[in-house]
Amino acid sequence: MKKDFWLTFLKDVLICSLGAYGGPEAHYGVFTNQMIDKKKYLTEEELAELIALTAILPGPSSTQTIIAIGYKVGKTPLAILTMLVWALPALIMMTGLSFLSQFFTRYNISQNGLRFIGPMAVGFIIVAAYRIGFKVIKDRLTIIFYLIGGITTYFFRDPWIFPFVLILGGVFSILTSKERELWNRVKIIPPWKYLIIFTVLGLGSLILSILWDNRIIHIFESFYRYGYLVIGGGQVVVPLMYSDIVEINKYMTNQEFLTGFGLVQGLPGPMFSFCAYAGGMAARVDNFFIQILGAAAGGIGVFIPGILLILFVYPIWEKIKMIKGIKISLKGITAVAGGLITTSAIILMQKSGFSIDNILVTILTVIILYTKKIPAPLLVLLCIISGFIFPG
Repeated sequence: MKKDFWLTFLKDVLICSLGAYGGPEAHYGVFTNQMIDKKKYLTEEELAELIALTAILPGPSSTQTIIAIGYKVGKTPLAILTMLVWALPALIMMTGLSFLSQFFTRYNISQNGLRFIGPMAVGFIIVAAYRIGFKVIKDRLTIIFYLIGGITTYFFRDPWIFPFVLILGGVFSILTSKERELWNRVKIIPPWKYLIIFTVLGLGSLILSILWDNRIIHIFESFYRYGYLVIGGGQVVVPLMYSDIVEINKYMTNQEFLTGFGLVQGLPGPMFSFCAYAGGMAARVDNFFIQILGAAAGGIGVFIPGILLILFVYPIWEKIKMIKGIKISLKGITAVAGGLITTSAIILMQKSGFSIDNILVTILTVIILYTKKIPAPLLVLLCIISGFIFPG
């Protein structure tokens, strides 16, 4: 009976995975339809609480939400299976797409046909920046946080600056709060094993990357770091990842980065699956197996921190949400994150180029996304077809 119930639940998770396009906000709509309206695995109030919880935690928010639903239904074993069913389809697809560049080279196909993917990706980020900005800017203080996050990360592109301004936003939000007893005491018995594993993997991969000059270790350490430094989902990780793997380490070109980010918009599932593409591109050599390992290191590395953190926090969530300071810090953190996303849209637009073609594609993408006339997968396909029909 238990086995049949788990299989039914995992089938529902797969339905969510294959129908989830457009980032966390769109994913929550799919969860509501499948997990609440159709199957009653949880209530709308419980889903709202999970969304609030995952907004506080670093990592992929919609992934952590569905993992928490899996934990609620069947504890840790089902939570882990939920993660695999939810993310594996997109990870496999993005791993395959990391070989796109070599495929074009081998068969003498011009990559110029993908040139509209970059401007299209900028359109997606612009829409995300507007929506998140509209959501997080609530008063004068959040406007200041938003501007500080955007301006600071525009002029300073070092990887450490991103978590620094996010933490700063949370700290100042607490310091400027007029609420009393922010750190009210609650009795908590955390499952420490998950936090220990989280710490060991983080420190272990960092030490190994320093002592051992191995590309796969470096990729895992980098993407594991992205997983625990980023709050808010796939769009928020873009500026940090772009700065690190394109500008600093030069693992891929600007066009390759934008192509991958554009392609992932047309795929269902978590946006963090983009990291499998980025990891594969970063490990490009003449060895097929090494590139697969790079994709696995990137894809697995970025998800592990979020998984461990939600497994650590969710069992004690009922107690944690009583701490006022946690909720208040989120006001500043999300406002800064909105500024980061806006800056990433500006920088990627500059890198993509201001040709008439690029500007038109970006504008049309924004319009289509707002009117919702064309689904994201079809939009990506149209951009690819247009790139080959109208040579640059």
